[in-house]
Amino acid sequence: MDSHALLAVSPVDGRYARQTGILREYFSEYALIRYRVRVEIEYFIALCELPLPQLADFDHGKFETLRDIYRTMTPEDAAKVKEIEKVTNHDVKAVEYFIKERFKEMDILKWGEFVHFGLTSQDINNTSVPLSLKEAIHEAYLPLMQEVLDTIRSMAEEWKDIPMLAKTHGQPASPTRVGKEFKVFQVRLEEQLRQLDTLSYPAKFGGATGNMNAHRVAFPDIDWIGFGDRFVASLGLKRSFPTTQIEHYDNLAAIFDNIRRINTILIDFSRDIWTYISMEYFRQKVNKNEVGSSAMPHKVNPIDFENAEGNLGMADAIFTHLSMKLPISRLQRDLTDSTVLRNIGVPIAHTMIALNSLKKGLGKLILNEAAIEADLERNWAVVAEAIQTILRRENYPNPYETLKALTRTGSTINHKTIADFIETLDVSENVKEELRAITPMTYTGF
Repeated sequence: MDSHALLAVSPVDGRYARQTGILREYFSEYALIRYRVRVEIEYFIALCELPLPQLADFDHGKFETLRDIYRTMTPEDAAKVKEIEKVTNHDVKAVEYFIKERFKEMDILKWGEFVHFGLTSQDINNTSVPLSLKEAIHEAYLPLMQEVLDTIRSMAEEWKDIPMLAKTHGQPASPTRVGKEFKVFQVRLEEQLRQLDTLSYPAKFGGATGNMNAHRVAFPDIDWIGFGDRFVASLGLKRSFPTTQIEHYDNLAAIFDNIRRINTILIDFSRDIWTYISMEYFRQKVNKNEVGSSAMPHKVNPIDFENAEGNLGMADAIFTHLSMKLPISRLQRDLTDSTVLRNIGVPIAHTMIALNSLKKGLGKLILNEAAIEADLERNWAVVAEAIQTILRRENYPNPYETLKALTRTGSTINHKTIADFIETLDVSENVKEELRAITPMTYTGF
């Protein structure tokens, strides 16, 4: 753990710093500055490639050296930007001045006025932020999410033939199979990940109020709309047009809502596994060095699933605020989006903490088949549905009511109870044989 972590206000950068450290490359202040520099540099290069007449003689051989400004950028370089910001009191203008200082060092300052040419700060922010979000999701979030999904998928396959008592409303219900219940969560997650993959990462790039006024007045014969579309696409984003001064954030909100739905599914999953552990359907591998309770030495608590549930809830609360707040702005722009945008990394961090907890917790699970079988054996009443359905097929009088009377007497319903009941039925021997074959262990459907 980093030495500063004990002083962190947020557990994201404190207690959980080792799990969330990867996100500093996408969501820290240093990262935001680096992404801003990246967009400014790529924009300048795009103007050279257009080319603007004034940039026609710029040496294209210097492009990679320009890109090294952001590719090799260090936190110390970002600190220089922050020093400039103390003077400008404007974070994006400080980035522009930082780049011009580099241009001076490279002896290309005569082209310096085409850094940030015709742009407003939100052209940079509303391109940098979705770019950092996209790369964080693809490079950090999705690989970890896939690990958890792969584990759920493998458990669904491994336990696909293990019968298990289902519980609806917390009461014994028609039997299911362990693997099938994991499969339910597998397909839910797969569908939401499929939807996430279809969403575009939006960027606003259109000048002071979205109309490219400055670009058009300076170079009226250039197709600036097409240029903006191509430039944003070159970054792997989709340009929103028309806009006000800022991005609409509707598509960004869709991304947050999608991840929130994935998290909600994982909360559901965490609670189910927690409950199965409490029912002793699963045991947990014991680490001899871990302490389950400060007072009760025997305890092995399902803390990983509890940690996951808590962090997923934190993430969902922030995702909800982001998706509901960001699309709302007074007239062409107010600043409420600015401070909110700086928190995008927080729900991603809580989500990744939760995914790591789920990965750890799933790795501890040991299927307790004896407990599962015992629960099935205690609940022979669940075959009543099967018996009454076959009796319906045979046009037997009042089969539902007959089985209801049998199973709600308050007496223990066991194998013998069901077997004796079958013998009283006025049906053929073939049908009785069919009914005798039904057990809580075999009545599991497809």
